[in-house]
Amino acid sequence: MLVVIAIVGVIVAVTAPSVSAGLDAVRMASATQSVATFLNGAVNRAERRQQAVELVISRKDNKLAMYTNEPGFARELALPDGVSIEAVLPGDDGDPDEIRRLILMPGATVPGIGIRLANRRGSRRLVKLDPMTGFPRTEIVTSE
Repeated sequence: MLVVIAIVGVIVAVTAPSVSAGLDAVRMASATQSVATFLNGAVNRAERRQQAVELVISRKDNKLAMYTNEPGFARELALPDGVSIEAVLPGDDGDPDEIRRLILMPGATVPGIGIRLANRRGSRRLVKLDPMTGFPRTEIVTSE
């Protein structure tokens, strides 16, 4: 019985780092897709409802928020543990307390912004709003 427990312990010790890395990769992919969907929803709301939409990106709180003039409308997206907003491009000065506010106007060009996400293992992804199409694109950032 003791030998079986030792073998199981060795197997768990060997596989634990790869399981942890896999979970971090799933969290990063999920967070990236959630940010892209949130940005797409903001652009669609501005165009389809013909309403100005305020998009608030807070690095400090690690969340995105969307507001309109419609009473009671507010949407927030909090990123999962282990994934953080590393930068909002262009023009991020590195201040984590900075809150970026963007206004999406109906019929106007979508601002060409990028939100760079990072996880604990140093993996980075960039979600960019394409000003030509208005759709978000996701890129894997390989180096700084």
